[in-house]
Amino acid sequence: MTRPDRLRIAWIASIVVVFGVAPGARRATAAASDNVVLQWNQRMLQAVGNTRFAPMLTARALAITHTCMYDAWAAYDTVADGVYWTRDMRQPAAEHTQAARAEAISAAAHLALVDLFPSQASLFDMLLSSLEHSTPGIPGMIGKEACQAVLDSRRQDGSNQSEDLYPGSYSDYTGYMPVNTVDANLDPNRWQPLMTPSGAQQFLAPHWGRVQSFALTSFDELRPEPPPLYPHGTYIKEANQILHASARLGDRSKMIAEYWSDGPASVTPPGHWNLFAQAVSRRDGHTLDEDVKMFFALGNAVLDASIAVWDCKRLYDYARPVTAIRFLYGGQPVRAWGGPRLGTRIIDGEQFRSYIPTPPFAEYVSGHSAFSAASAEVLAAFTGSDLLGLSVTFPPGSSMIEPGLTPAAPVTLTWRTFSAAADEAGMSRRMGGIHFESGDLAARVLGRQVGSLVWKASRQYFDGTARAW
Repeated sequence: MTRPDRLRIAWIASIVVVFGVAPGARRATAAASDNVVLQWNQRMLQAVGNTRFAPMLTARALAITHTCMYDAWAAYDTVADGVYWTRDMRQPAAEHTQAARAEAISAAAHLALVDLFPSQASLFDMLLSSLEHSTPGIPGMIGKEACQAVLDSRRQDGSNQSEDLYPGSYSDYTGYMPVNTVDANLDPNRWQPLMTPSGAQQFLAPHWGRVQSFALTSFDELRPEPPPLYPHGTYIKEANQILHASARLGDRSKMIAEYWSDGPASVTPPGHWNLFAQAVSRRDGHTLDEDVKMFFALGNAVLDASIAVWDCKRLYDYARPVTAIRFLYGGQPVRAWGGPRLGTRIIDGEQFRSYIPTPPFAEYVSGHSAFSAASAEVLAAFTGSDLLGLSVTFPPGSSMIEPGLTPAAPVTLTWRTFSAAADEAGMSRRMGGIHFESGDLAARVLGRQVGSLVWKASRQYFDGTARAW
């Protein structure tokens, strides 16, 4: 494990409840009393980091795993409907015990996760064994049946996990080719791959807008207006905003950008909001039944957000700030961050670089902004309040990009509300130099719309009005 990976884990472990529903500040980290939903969510996020799963793949995996758990749990509820039930699976009321629910949930989660992360099977086997659910009884068989129905439905959902559309799991099957190359910017409005230490970037999952959603019926009503195109003045203005932010980078803005970066070997942006949900569960003392519902809605919110975002990324194929700034100011002196430990200086515009790594896909719209807005919408709706009340403190020198130097003094980030956290997540992408203002703000609106639709659909399953048996 690299030093940046260890630092990410340390940062996450330092999240604390600083105010909120529960009396007294306390750590929001894993506890011995965590219910099986939380334990399986934690184990899945560990697998995400181990396998360096991409954000959109993580979103889908969260949705599938928590839908499997939800559909298994619903068989032991008097009202709720399963999403993918192929028959009425509701068990007799006398069997609706917490022990039966826990066993059904564990069997479903294990089956889903082994399917999604086959290389991590031992990780899931260990948890199943520790929960004493390795030998399934009737609840375990019900859980497996419920999960298998979900997996069967998702075999041909457009993700290409099963290589049903093109060789290579999750590989593109749409024939996408970038207009620009690493060496030639033929259109300053379009995405340009960058050269990295591991080679030229490849657009990650350009097919993702075609994946089957949970609650979206049409993109026409959700899809934002096109981004500003060169030579429009807004294109130049937003590029200048990134330059100015780069030149003004201080310890606080650097740590905000780093905290929310959620790059490779992290839990990714969708997983980040699951960590917040774990903290909320512990803060509010959630029951098993409450967490089944909350994580189900949250998982499907980040899935649908990923689909709506990648629909935009593929449709608009928009340039990243680094491309726009190098195009506008190549061969001219600009004032910007000069690189790790170099501070702000005058550089050639062609040498501009973002503070956090620029991801390998188009800019418009921001995935993190949409994931965060959708998650904030669902979590506020579920808890009945926008209150979050979490904080994290970075010790001096704990930066992943400028270790030993940044920050010079402790930096504390505090999020009183889900909305404040979501807004900071969006802003962090501008501070990091990888998103324009329009890409951030449009994604926030899109994410809120997606979250609202997912919450509405989720409630219909919760109250048994989604389908009749």
